[in-house]
Amino acid sequence: MMPLTLADLDKNNIIKRVGGNPEVKKHLENLGFIVGGNVKIINVNGGNLIVNVKESRVAISREMAQKIMV
Repeated sequence: MMPLTLADLDKNNIIKRVGGNPEVKKHLENLGFIVGGNVKIINVNGGNLIVNVKESRVAISREMAQKIMV
């Protein structure tokens, strides 16, 4: 298990755990980051990640991506 920030570009990853305080976890779940779901890093731009999750592209900060374990 590793944080999303260490995952390879354009590779499908399965979300194993979502960390952080309850507010952060709820926010990430609302964006589609749920345990067992797929996530793929599309691009890294200035430390922020653009990812494909639940058929949508979402930009998240590096700090948020550190809380998502794949």
